[in-house]
Amino acid sequence: MSAHGTPIPMTSRPCGPLNGEAHVPGDKSISHRSLILGAMSVGETIVTGLLEGQDVLDTAKAMQAFGADITRDEDGTWHVYGVGVGGFAEPDQVIDCGNSGTGVRLIMGCMATSDMAVTFTGDASLNKRPMARVTDPLALFGAQSVGRSGGRLPMTVVGAADPVPVRYVVPVPSAQVKSAVLLAGLNAPGQTVVIEKEATRDHTERMLAGFGAEISVVDTPEGREITLTGQPELSAQTIVVPRDPSSAAFPVCAALIVPGSDVLVPNIGLNPTRAGLFETLRDMGADLTYENLREEGGEPVADLRARYSTNMRGIEVPPARAASMIDEYPVLSVVAAHATGRTVMRGVKELRVKECDRIDAMAKGLRACGVTVDEGPDWWEVEGMGPGAMPGGATVEVFLDHRIAMSFLVAGMAAKTAITVEDGGPIATSFPIFEGLMADLGADLVKA
Repeated sequence: MSAHGTPIPMTSRPCGPLNGEAHVPGDKSISHRSLILGAMSVGETIVTGLLEGQDVLDTAKAMQAFGADITRDEDGTWHVYGVGVGGFAEPDQVIDCGNSGTGVRLIMGCMATSDMAVTFTGDASLNKRPMARVTDPLALFGAQSVGRSGGRLPMTVVGAADPVPVRYVVPVPSAQVKSAVLLAGLNAPGQTVVIEKEATRDHTERMLAGFGAEISVVDTPEGREITLTGQPELSAQTIVVPRDPSSAAFPVCAALIVPGSDVLVPNIGLNPTRAGLFETLRDMGADLTYENLREEGGEPVADLRARYSTNMRGIEVPPARAASMIDEYPVLSVVAAHATGRTVMRGVKELRVKECDRIDAMAKGLRACGVTVDEGPDWWEVEGMGPGAMPGGATVEVFLDHRIAMSFLVAGMAAKTAITVEDGGPIATSFPIFEGLMADLGADLVKA
C-alpha cells in the first residue's frame, strides 16, 4: 500500500518520442540541509527552488517543532528564521519523518548534542530501516537512544547534556552518517573529525562552510578527513537550490530508451559526488551531452540533453563510483536492459537497506518483465536485450519505494507491452510532479 494511504496503481504504456524540456524539482539533499542549517543559524535564511516533496516538507515541520519559524510565500520562496546553534527547544510532539531516511538521520544528528529527549517515527518503510549506523556514532558524543529491536523506529534519542567532540571513521560510504556526525559536532566543544574512506556527496561540508562554520577537508592516508570546529555562530544565507540530479535521472533515462526522443533537462547540479549516473551512461555510449556548463552557489550546474540511443552497450560500472550514484542504480538497470551485453554493478550493498531492498525489488520486477538478472549480497548484473526488446507486461510491487515506482514507469515507456506499478503513491515523497512532467514530454501514464 501507499506510504500515505490507499495504493494508487499506475500504468505506463509504450509511447511515442519524448520531446521538450523537463524542469525537475530542486535537489532533495540540498533542500533538507537548507532547512536544517537555516534553523541552526542566526537570522533569516531565504530559500528558492526548494523541493516541495513530502520528505522535505516533513523536515520543515520538524524544524518548526524545534523552534524555528518557517514560512512560505505564494511564489515558492521559503523563509527560515533560525534559533542558532544550541538554540533548539525540546519538541512537545513526536517527530514524524514520513518516508525520509535522510531527514530522520540528519535531524537526529542536529539534536543529539542538545539536552533534550526526542521521539522519532516514520511510515511503514522508514520504520524498517536501520538507525544504529547513526545512533552508534552519536553515542560517542554522549547521546542515548532507545528504539525497537534492531535499532529501528519508533525511537527516542536523548541528547547529550555535556557533549564531547569525537573522531569517527565512517565504516561504510554514507553521506547520511557523515552528515549526522558533523551536525552533532556543531554543538560540541572543540573539533569533531570525520574520516571517510570513500568520498560521498559533500553538500553538508559545502553548506557548513557557506553558513560560516570553520571546516576543513584534507586527503590523508586514512581517507578524506573533515574537521569541524564546534559551537560556531552560523549566519543566515540566501540559497538557490539547484535542480535534483536524482530526479533528472528519470526523464534522461526515458529519453535514452524511447525511440525518437530528444529531451533537455535544464539547471541540473553536477556535483562530482552526485554525477556518477551521467558518467556511467556516457561510458555505455548514451547520447547525453552537457550544455551551458556553469557554477551556481558553489555547485557545478549544466543543462543535460538526452537523445534516443541505439548503440548503448553493457559495462562493468566502477565500484568506486557507487557512492556518487547510489540512488540511481534502479533506473540504470532499466537502461541496462535496453543495452547490448551485460551491465555489472558491484559495491552496492547499500542498496539493500534503502527504502526497501532495491536490488531485490528491481530484480523481481525486471524478471517479471522478461529480463535476465543475477544478484549477490553486494552486486547485481543485468543482461541487456537490446533497444526495444523488453517484453514488459507485468504488474510489479514497489515496496513503498518512490525510485522503484518511477524506474518501472520509465521501463513501461519503452517496453513492448505496458507495465503497471501496484502503488505510485510513494513518488510524491521526492518527485510530486513526475506524472505531469513525463506526460508533458509525451509519456502515456494512467492511474488505475
